[in-house]
Amino acid sequence: MNHAFEEKEYSKRFDLALWKKLLTFCKPYKKKMILLGFFMLSLAGIDVLFPLMSKYAIDNYVIPGNTDGIIWYAIVFLAMVVVQALNIFFFIDIAGKIEMYLTYDIRKKGFLHLQELSFNYYDKTPVGWLMARMTSDSQRLGSFISWGLVDMVWGGSLMILISIVMLIMNLKLALITMTVVPVLVIMSIYFQKMILKAYRKVRKTNSKITGAFNEGISGAKTTKTLVRESENLKEFQVHTTDMYNSSVKAAIFSSLYLPAILTLGSIGTGLALWFGGEGVIAGVVTYGTLVAFISYSVQFFEPLQEMARVFAELQNAQASAERIFSMIDEVPQIKDNSQVTQEFGSIMKMKQENWPEIKGGITFENVTFCYKEGENILENFQLDIKAGETIAFVGETGSGKSTVVNLACRFYEPTRGSIKIDGVDYRERSMLWLHSNLGYVLQTPHLFSGTIKDNIAYG
Repeated sequence: MNHAFEEKEYSKRFDLALWKKLLTFCKPYKKKMILLGFFMLSLAGIDVLFPLMSKYAIDNYVIPGNTDGIIWYAIVFLAMVVVQALNIFFFIDIAGKIEMYLTYDIRKKGFLHLQELSFNYYDKTPVGWLMARMTSDSQRLGSFISWGLVDMVWGGSLMILISIVMLIMNLKLALITMTVVPVLVIMSIYFQKMILKAYRKVRKTNSKITGAFNEGISGAKTTKTLVRESENLKEFQVHTTDMYNSSVKAAIFSSLYLPAILTLGSIGTGLALWFGGEGVIAGVVTYGTLVAFISYSVQFFEPLQEMARVFAELQNAQASAERIFSMIDEVPQIKDNSQVTQEFGSIMKMKQENWPEIKGGITFENVTFCYKEGENILENFQLDIKAGETIAFVGETGSGKSTVVNLACRFYEPTRGSIKIDGVDYRERSMLWLHSNLGYVLQTPHLFSGTIKDNIAYG
């Protein structure tokens, strides 16, 4: 197991710079996002009109027993239903596409960058951690940006419109109905903070579990050879127990939060019914107004719950963004300088026409190298291999045989000294040029999923 790697703690405050960086992924879909916002505003507007339509029907048709103009009323109501159905269809379609596009782009960016990172990054970073970044974190970001936009635009505009309509209809009744809002906001902030804290630990532990799965499967032969099954199981149980405890804690807070919100919402509705009913009896409030207020009080608290969830998910998504960008922003320890890239090309854009012919001479000049600072594997190492010459390295395990080969392939670079290919420092040549001209047969070959033919063709 990789115990050397420990994931860092990320900021719990809103990071504007990070979100600006993340929004660069949204630029290609700016028009789609604006269109999505339009449909959500339209959806909120229609949602607000339905209770008004009910009020109009009760006050003008039901109570008086009048049917004049009811056909036109039915036509308008049906048209609103059709518009609402179209709004729902288009916003689900657009939001779903934005989620898929963003997730794809984030994963593509991450995968391309992983191709450019040096071996030392993979030496210190567990595969499970990388897998979690490329899968669950990327998916979470794509989902939050698309569906979070839906909930924020719809919820915010619906609450504003409902508040305006209620205040215009009956100022006193509106203020009474909304007295529970401050309590609800404070309660939402508290519960979502506690839920987020628990889920942060769940995600962190999940990365460790993913890493343990990967190492357990890839290292199964070693585990069985060394009879480490029992110890590995104990280590794995520690992670799963941590995840179980954190998940249960989050579930407890979630189970308390929803009933509390529903109770407060019911209190708001009850206040509207109580004082509105008194107004109806006193003749100062119409039946239609009372029904509309009850509908609005129910509608008002639904987007508030959704927005509280979105604000909680904001921290959730920010944690995912920080993890992904910590990977994407990782600078390769070994890379070609700008002059070499300009002349010979990059991994994704080769300039093979400028590649010099290789003869095969390799020279190590006073090479010192260490994987960890202060622990030299090679010190002032000298070696001159002529073109066409065959040599063999013989020595004890850990004496540096593989290190010499890895340095020659430029998987790592010397701490001091230089390595020359055909008399030229290999840092003055493209890594892709060098790797394309070297045949490196691994001690333990890796077979990719597919046929033997596919694997041979891959090489």
